Amino acid sequence: MSTTTSGAPVKHEYERIPYLVAYQNNSSVRDVYGGVAELVVLESYLLKPKNKPSDTVLVFMHPIGGGAYLPMINALARAGHHVIYCNSRFRGTDSALLMEKVVEDLGECIKDAKNRLGYSKVVLAGWSGGGSLSAFYQQQAQHPTVTASPSGDGPDLTKLGLIPADGIMLLAAHISRHGTMTEWLDASILDELDPTRRAPELDLYNPDNPNQPPYTPEFLDRYRDAQVARNRRITKWVKDKLAELRAAGRPDDEFAFVVHGTMADPRWLDPAVDPNERTPGTCYLGDPQVVNMSPVGLARFCTLRSWLSQWSYDDAHGDAVKCGPDIAVPALVIGNLADDACTPSHTRRIYEAIGHPDKEMHEIPGANHYYSGPDQRDRLREAVNVVTDWLQRHDLASAP
Repeated sequence: MSTTTSGAPVKHEYERIPYLVAYQNNSSVRDVYGGVAELVVLESYLLKPKNKPSDTVLVFMHPIGGGAYLPMINALARAGHHVIYCNSRFRGTDSALLMEKVVEDLGECIKDAKNRLGYSKVVLAGWSGGGSLSAFYQQQAQHPTVTASPSGDGPDLTKLGLIPADGIMLLAAHISRHGTMTEWLDASILDELDPTRRAPELDLYNPDNPNQPPYTPEFLDRYRDAQVARNRRITKWVKDKLAELRAAGRPDDEFAFVVHGTMADPRWLDPAVDPNERTPGTCYLGDPQVVNMSPVGLARFCTLRSWLSQWSYDDAHGDAVKCGPDIAVPALVIGNLADDACTPSHTRRIYEAIGHPDKEMHEIPGANHYYSGPDQRDRLREAVNVVTDWLQRHDLASAP
């Protein structure tokens, strides 16, 4: 971060410039509400410091999140960095989301940043769920191999001309949507059509369950195995349903369904599981017992193709740990040590997976997921300082 002669940080004034990225839709299936069927339109924002030019831009995208006003985004612009926050076509709803289409959206944003806005260098800034997206994008931009989504639908990433980034930052990121959701699945649910049918000894929120915090290693192993098994049962049903539709001569049909119980991770109740400074009994969405069966839980409303692409434990492609070994640009990983969404094991698994030798990991004590709250200003400043120092050392930011 730039400083004055007194050592105080310089706060740059910046413009927030809204714009649209529009491109031809080649999908045979409508996957978003409204708009012109033949176009994909991405709502985007350029945060541009007024008196500090740069040939580098930091590009943020989350599969569904609209984070253009997140504290980190604003703080990076105030520190003198040029920042783009581009929303995917699935902004606010993931019921029909295909991760491969989000990669396509991110690719169009980067092409626009280079070809129209004139930036010569791009750094991927993968925030939270944008981390695995950024890793997946970078892997496929360097050496594209994915020719379809797991259901066999488009797009073919080998034909998109994806432009590799010059660096990648994975900030308060989790390993993947499918891996994270599986770790949060309620392992006690036995019947997807009747979530009241539960295995009592696996029900974290049942006060009569003999397994209570602190959990034993044996219980945790059993619980994790049951979570993966539940994910695989849903995946099998999804594949059978798609096959049934094809056999009925309706290969383009979709089928919507509900996944109950997706916020039952032992981490939220036992602070000794993947320990950090988070508050026990809470998660980033509030009380995990309430979120577990509320409309806002991960994967609550799904469709068949989307489940395979973003939630299937064995089929989804967007995995930072699996894509990490192929990353061939400098990488920065930041974990927040009071994070109640992305816990330390995720940060460290991502860092260890990255194959490029020029990689760094920093953990910010006391920082929560969003740097939200009056006690978070110093933590946010520390994170921005880490980013700024890393960018400058890699010739990816202008000098102070």
